[in-house]
Amino acid sequence: MINFIKTLHQYVRFPLLLASLLAITGIIQFVLMVRDIEGEHYDLKLFQLSPETIRSVKTVEDTEKTDEDRERVASEVTPVYSFSPEIGKNQAAIIKSTFDYIIEVKETIGSEKKKLSKDSLLVEEIKSLREKLDGIDTNGQTIRFTTQELSTLLSQDEKDLISTRDALTSIVSKKLSEPIRQEQVTDAKASVEKSVRDSFTIPDNLRAIAITISRTSIVETDKVDSKLTKERIEQEKANVDPTRILQGQIIVQEGQLIDRDVYHQLEITGMLSNNHSVKPIVGLGLFILLQMAFFYAVFYNWKADTKLKTRNLMITIIIYLSSIVVMKLLDLVSSEFDVMIGFLFPAAVVPMLIRVLVNERIAILTTIMTAAVGGIVFQEGYSSVIQMEVSLYIIFSGFASIYFMRNAKKRSSVMSNSLYVSAVNIAFIAFYLLLSQSNYGAKELIYYLIAAIVSAILSGALTLGLLPFIESAFGMLSTYRLIELSNPNHPLLKKILVETPGTYHHSVMVANLADAACEAIGADGLLARVGCYYHDIGKTKRPAFFVENQMSGINPHDQLPPKTSRDIIIAHAEDGAKILEQHKMPKEIVDIARQHHGTSLVKFFYYKEKENNPDVDEFAFRYAGPKPQTKEIAIICVADSVEAAVRSMKNPTSEGIQQLVHNIVQDKLQDGQFDECDLSFRELKTVEHVFCETLNGIFHSRIEYPKPK
Repeated sequence: MINFIKTLHQYVRFPLLLASLLAITGIIQFVLMVRDIEGEHYDLKLFQLSPETIRSVKTVEDTEKTDEDRERVASEVTPVYSFSPEIGKNQAAIIKSTFDYIIEVKETIGSEKKKLSKDSLLVEEIKSLREKLDGIDTNGQTIRFTTQELSTLLSQDEKDLISTRDALTSIVSKKLSEPIRQEQVTDAKASVEKSVRDSFTIPDNLRAIAITISRTSIVETDKVDSKLTKERIEQEKANVDPTRILQGQIIVQEGQLIDRDVYHQLEITGMLSNNHSVKPIVGLGLFILLQMAFFYAVFYNWKADTKLKTRNLMITIIIYLSSIVVMKLLDLVSSEFDVMIGFLFPAAVVPMLIRVLVNERIAILTTIMTAAVGGIVFQEGYSSVIQMEVSLYIIFSGFASIYFMRNAKKRSSVMSNSLYVSAVNIAFIAFYLLLSQSNYGAKELIYYLIAAIVSAILSGALTLGLLPFIESAFGMLSTYRLIELSNPNHPLLKKILVETPGTYHHSVMVANLADAACEAIGADGLLARVGCYYHDIGKTKRPAFFVENQMSGINPHDQLPPKTSRDIIIAHAEDGAKILEQHKMPKEIVDIARQHHGTSLVKFFYYKEKENNPDVDEFAFRYAGPKPQTKEIAIICVADSVEAAVRSMKNPTSEGIQQLVHNIVQDKLQDGQFDECDLSFRELKTVEHVFCETLNGIFHSRIEYPKPK
């Protein structure tokens, strides 16, 4: 797997690699989950007997039935009528205006009687009267008089016209003061006709015309208000609740005839085998796309080494997909139980593994994604889109494990933390059972209690069991393993402390420098720190030949030829690597011991030999290497030299330390010691800055206290 990651990193740029791996992950997840969103379907025909009792798997509105109910209610709405008393006044005014014009025409034309013949006079009167009557605004209720009727009216005495006018005005006004609807107009006209016939103030020769005028004047006064009626109809329609088929509702009983209504309900709930919808499939695709987008954003913006990101991405993907597979396996047997089988899922194993192997941020993200998937996978037949109680259970269990794992310093802490997680699981399940307000028997309660405990304990056991395999497959060290190796009680660290106390102190100082620098550039600070503790363990083979362990002030190299001294100094790197390999130490720690000097030149003994032999081969005085292969080892390489050099300064000042660190970094760079790792110039500048800050804090100026007298 390590070689595979190196190959990927070598030939594919990280953004493309990230997108490709997430696309493959999304496709695999889609294949695993597609059956979970298809729902139940039945191959049924109209007018056949139902082979079983069928319940609706979701709540859906029957729009056709809802529309029918609303139209029925709308047809039953009583129209809203609006009575207008002004209509009676207007009609009375029209009658009055009609007779006033008749009287006016008679007076006007009458003054010209001497100039006109009798026939011409009548024609003029009728013509003038018709023009005036046509000018009356009657709102479409014009009284149409024949020429004979106009002639009769014009031939009457003014007194008879006035009495007829007043009588008609009174009769019509009185009748129109009452609400008259369209269907009542005919009866109202008959009523006023009777009143006209019974009137004593209307001359007999005008009675027929008066009846015509009165009947024409009668119109509806209580009209339908279209606006208010429409508003009432819309209000009544709005009051009609939509007809819904509720989730879990029985659509048809076993043995019942599937009539058109039942068939229609099966159809709109999507439960017929010939009525598959692509909507759930598209929805699942969007759901997975959204998940992969979040993963892409987090990993793309992660400021870390691309090899590290690639490795952690693959670990996250494998754990994430494996959790879905476990969910599917549990879901296969869920139909055999009446309890929530999803509570048995080891919800904490995903965040535990990723928290240990990757980091906390990715663990939180993956927990949320796993919870969302669990809600869909463990969705019961009559639940909504997501089984929310399962999703919340996974989130609470996962977050609890992340929180409790923060203070874990060794692997044995995983199981003790699992007990705390089980307490959280029990609390959540208690919340679920209490909130559901259902009555549970003793067997069900015992099951849920066992499920909460088993889920947590199984999560811890799986974490402990899978960690070595994942670490071995990806060639990595977990945080727990590194923390265990940093314990001062470790036999090898005790060996360094007892046999080479100066080297032990030097290693601790180098560890502080390397850790701070690695954290600053996004490298693995903990690995660098622990590697520094062991990097000089080879010096335990010949402790007195290294200056930091020479307590007596006697230097054995003063009595040895430069080549012998060279061999002793150079050998400590390979000796240390062999000691670590013998004790089955992780490869990363062994590599740090072997590579922390790279192929650097042992300058002191090289130049000492050159004094005696000017033709000395420089290569013979270099470490065997290889050169640092990772950023962490490159930083340790610099930190080792920097710490030793600064410690040898008689009066370390801030400017002096800065110049010394810069010179050492440039010397390593020009010597090609960083050629085989991907440490950039910008990162090297950051490392240099961190070294200076840390060393200034260690070798700060101190107050010179007065000597006691």
